[in-house]
Amino acid sequence: MTDSDSDVSTTTFATLGLRPELLAALERLGHAEPTPIQRDAIIPLCAGADALGQAATGTGKTGAFALPMLQRLGERRQATAPAGLVLVPTRELALQVADAIRDYGRELGTRVLSVYGGEPIIGQIKALQRGVDVVVATPGRALDHLNRGSMSFDEIAMVVLDEADEMLDMGFAEDLEAILGHAPDERQTVLFSATMPPRIERIGRRHMREPQRILAERTESREEEAARVRESAYVVARHHRAGALGRILAMEEPSAALIFCRTRAEVDDVTQRLAGRGHRAEALHGGLSQEQRARVIERMRAGTLTLVVATDVAARGLDIDLLTHVINLDVPSSPEVYVHRSGRVGRAGREGVVITIVHPRDQRALANIERMASRKIRIAAVPQPADLAARRRRALAGRIAALVGGGPPPQGRRLAEDLATELDPMAIAAAALSLAETALWPPTDEDGIDIPPLPVPPAHDKRKRNPRPNERRMPRGEGPKRGPDGATGQVFVGAGRSAGVRPQDLVGAITGESSLSGRDIGAIKIHDRFALVEVPRPRVDEVVRALRGTTIKGRKATVRPEGAGGRERA
Repeated sequence: MTDSDSDVSTTTFATLGLRPELLAALERLGHAEPTPIQRDAIIPLCAGADALGQAATGTGKTGAFALPMLQRLGERRQATAPAGLVLVPTRELALQVADAIRDYGRELGTRVLSVYGGEPIIGQIKALQRGVDVVVATPGRALDHLNRGSMSFDEIAMVVLDEADEMLDMGFAEDLEAILGHAPDERQTVLFSATMPPRIERIGRRHMREPQRILAERTESREEEAARVRESAYVVARHHRAGALGRILAMEEPSAALIFCRTRAEVDDVTQRLAGRGHRAEALHGGLSQEQRARVIERMRAGTLTLVVATDVAARGLDIDLLTHVINLDVPSSPEVYVHRSGRVGRAGREGVVITIVHPRDQRALANIERMASRKIRIAAVPQPADLAARRRRALAGRIAALVGGGPPPQGRRLAEDLATELDPMAIAAAALSLAETALWPPTDEDGIDIPPLPVPPAHDKRKRNPRPNERRMPRGEGPKRGPDGATGQVFVGAGRSAGVRPQDLVGAITGESSLSGRDIGAIKIHDRFALVEVPRPRVDEVVRALRGTTIKGRKATVRPEGAGGRERA
């Protein structure tokens, strides 16, 4: 064993110099020893260093920045203005991080508040007036409080950007610049990101003082990680997708699965279909209240719920230990989204499964994911009725063998003996098995539908990977991804310059509440009283539904497809 190995093996939270109150909280929470990212980050952050940290969800990064923040803030501050500010991309993550900081700081009496859009701002203002030590906020709502003067930045000693790459993808770049520009120059700045693209580096150069670089140690090779997670894809025509999902679930029998859809309407439809087939399934999307979403998450964590059907936005920041399967009902909008979703399974040495249902025209998107992940995704055949029947018979045979091994129940034996005086024992057994199979797996209309196998997408043939001569790849930032007919549409938003609306507000609202990414959004024209947003024409209705379900600059606005119902005068 090397000296460094010895140092790692003997590192505890106590040897990192944390306050007794924090050590007591860690013991209460059952955290025996620091994770690699915590071991590397806590000492320099407690010393006040700025830092650029690269760490994925599930590595313990919340503790890596929260413990040093609490260490430096001390106990029972009398000041009203916050001293710590954590910026996160979504309200789900804001609540999750705020809960973690509150747990860590309980013995210190730390006052923690989460602020995010979609909730009345008045309650947040009153909480800030009563006094707060740490604020965990989404960038848009933090900037709203800054502009209103309801949250003072004068005493901010530490700013943390958590999941910075996600915030930039959601269009919050200008908000982050404005917030960092108003924080005191002598503050400590810490940034954590799953990836470290050049734009993250630029933030570091502009807003940090000689930041230390902290990289979450890999406890195993990429090959070992990939071997732990089984990835496969099923090429299915869109009208057979629901039937394919039902068969995949029947074959896989997940203990806990997260099923991703693109829109709220799709989430509700899929959830209803699954519940009708007898699955324990619930929806999770931005149209639910925070209390409803919290109940769904808690039920899955407790093991009383098998399937959660969700949009990306609602599921961001979720960390569920029991999760065994991630299922994508469409190819994710970008390779980064696929990697983020698949990273929810296979943690802490556990095995996991990632399944993607692919429409034939999405073959290039699947190939892009393979190139980014540097691994092949196996194309599997959709289970057919004969496969389901064989799977169920094996399961039923296993149950019967277990019962027989322990001795058949006396009541069952007496009934079998009575029937055997009049009927053939083999016929009795066959009839009993048929009844049992029907009771366990009630037949549905979809069971007998033939889902024809589709050919392996050409994108998986290396000779056909390059685009045809008359095709051109759209460079990033050049405009929206167009619909199948090449057309784009516009969304009318009844709020403009007079309401303080900026392009990044609209981009953040759309990417935060729909399946679109920033690259899907085209030209944005903001007039005095309204704005027009260009998106792929097939996605116009999705964007309209998403914007109607949220607030823009703290207010509800009229939203409709452009051209429907006339236009307001500028």
